[in-house]
Amino acid sequence: MGFFSRFFRAEGWGDRSPWGSFWFEPLGSRSGSGAMVTAESAMRLSAVYACVRILAETMATLPFILYRQRPDGGKDRITDHWLYSLIARRPNAFQNAFEWREMLMGHLTLRGNAYNRIISGKNGKILQLQPIHPDRIKVNVKANGDYFYTIFDLEGRSMDVPRHEVWHLRGLSSDGIMGVSPIGMARESLGAALAAQEYSSRFFANDAKPGGGWIEFPGTFKDAEARRVFRETMQAAQSGANRGKTMVLDNGMKYHEVGITNRDAQFLEFRQFLITDVARLFRVPPHMIGDLTRSSFSNITQQSLDFVTNTMRPWAERWEAGIESDLLLEEDDLEVEFDFFQMLRGDEKSRADFYHLGITDGWMNRNEARVRENMNPVPELDQFLRPNKMGPGSAGDPQDDPQQNQGADDIQEDTKNKNNIIPDSAVDTDRVNAIVMGVIGRIARKEVAALRRELDRGADLPSALATAYRKHAQYVTDSLAIPIEEAEGYCTKISDDLSSDPAALAWHETIAIKRLSDLGKTYENWAPPR
Repeated sequence: MGFFSRFFRAEGWGDRSPWGSFWFEPLGSRSGSGAMVTAESAMRLSAVYACVRILAETMATLPFILYRQRPDGGKDRITDHWLYSLIARRPNAFQNAFEWREMLMGHLTLRGNAYNRIISGKNGKILQLQPIHPDRIKVNVKANGDYFYTIFDLEGRSMDVPRHEVWHLRGLSSDGIMGVSPIGMARESLGAALAAQEYSSRFFANDAKPGGGWIEFPGTFKDAEARRVFRETMQAAQSGANRGKTMVLDNGMKYHEVGITNRDAQFLEFRQFLITDVARLFRVPPHMIGDLTRSSFSNITQQSLDFVTNTMRPWAERWEAGIESDLLLEEDDLEVEFDFFQMLRGDEKSRADFYHLGITDGWMNRNEARVRENMNPVPELDQFLRPNKMGPGSAGDPQDDPQQNQGADDIQEDTKNKNNIIPDSAVDTDRVNAIVMGVIGRIARKEVAALRRELDRGADLPSALATAYRKHAQYVTDSLAIPIEEAEGYCTKISDDLSSDPAALAWHETIAIKRLSDLGKTYENWAPPR
């Protein structure tokens, strides 16, 4: 058997001796290139490891949301339910939520299946979800189409478990019972990558020159033993610590190199293609695993967005459907969701524009924006603002909700109450007030535009504020016909507020309109300019 073992190993067929590993390898796991392709061996490829790690870590970081639908279409978040504690905090006694989700996602991406043993309490609620390695569980299908699971422990003992005691997450499936292994489907491609990696290692391990050639000897060797001694002596002189030393040939010997070089075989190009091929297998943008050959500043943003919508969103939907169908009862009337908001936040300017539009259009209040930016809510910022020109029945304002429009209405009412900035007279008060608010709006827009222009030029916030407000006080004085001291005080105050709370830039225009209105109504003789 020793001879056959050496022969099979030399041919790349593995050790087929009684004690060899060949007999314990999964059937059909060896690729046409001769490389053994399993989930573990595939992870030796850096591209595969990077893709699996990205998918697993991304899934583990998504916030888990449990909510109940309201009759009006809203959602009430639930945090005191046992399922929330299980998925978002501690699924079992030896793992936290991040480690547990990361491991299950790794099982899904490598083997197409992830399993958990369901441990329930006396009241029916699930106490723990204990993960089971996919290689230690087997699905047994009955004649009637039903199935059950057989779990093997580390000592080889088996235990049959009904399917309602196992939470089974499946990838793409052909029979609805078992998910298809991505590694198994891409065996030939990954086998070629493993073979190329092994060849590369051998090439650099045997970088002596010459190598991979033959020696021309004009004479003949005395016998086979002399030939063997010469060959072994030559190999010993050019291997190990002697690699790279100059070869000395005598008796008219000549060295001839054979085979093709890495350059001729376009070896580097082939390895680069394999990286793209692995990224395609896992649907991960190449730039996320370090391949920037076809990436640019403009398309990386779009590729990252595509990763969220076309890669992670289907995986999240798979998890959500599995949780709702297998872990929740219908009478619970609950729904689950993995939140992608943090992955889609964008830079500070994009978020500021998003919040600004939401607040000024009235579909988001300022406290909601603060919460999304991890800031505590402020009691006086709960009101929903409404643009001045959008009254009851106007487009975009189907309901005249006094509570939601309180913030904007305060601005309008300030021009009509007992402290009206325009004295009572025979003039059309509503018309004059509309003109006043138009002037104030123009001042606020000019102020916001000046500040944004400085920020877009790359200035930091303190420098941008100083430049934007340097000449703005005179413009406020000329427009509102108020003393320059008061205008300078307004500019200083709003500049200090924005500097201390940069998040307020999102509703800069709204703040400016309110304060300019308050500034104007302190003067009884104030009137809009002609």
